[in-house]
Amino acid sequence: MSEHHFYLQADWKGLRNDVGTISCGNLQTEISIPQEMEGPGVGTNPDEMLLGAAATCFIITFAAMMERSKLEKVSLTLQSKGIVDVTNGIFTYKKIIHRPKLVLPDNATEKERGLASRLAHKAEASCMITRALKGNVEIVLEEEVVIEGE
Repeated sequence: MSEHHFYLQADWKGLRNDVGTISCGNLQTEISIPQEMEGPGVGTNPDEMLLGAAATCFIITFAAMMERSKLEKVSLTLQSKGIVDVTNGIFTYKKIIHRPKLVLPDNATEKERGLASRLAHKAEASCMITRALKGNVEIVLEEEVVIEGE
């Protein structure tokens, strides 16, 4: 068994509506409560970071699976949306929707298109962040696989 350790340093000098900082490897940013939740909206926030973790884990896993399957691409982009529910003053991260768009080369076959779709779903199920969220946050995948020129 192999373990990887990640370390984060946080500094928060004020109270609820102040601004702090985090540093974790290459990630160094200010943090605060978003304006939508009546905060200052400076830097990033836990909601965006959770969405970012889920999105980057998915797209990296998908790209790795495509590489292992020798599936060529023209482009791979991703739009993700996080939905936070507020009921009776309780904030709950309810859902993450990933919308990857994969463009295959113009000589790709329908078989390759099907493989790409299957790999997208496998990548989402395999992503360690998705597995960590399982049972707490619904993850929805709405993939689009097209052949260049369509």
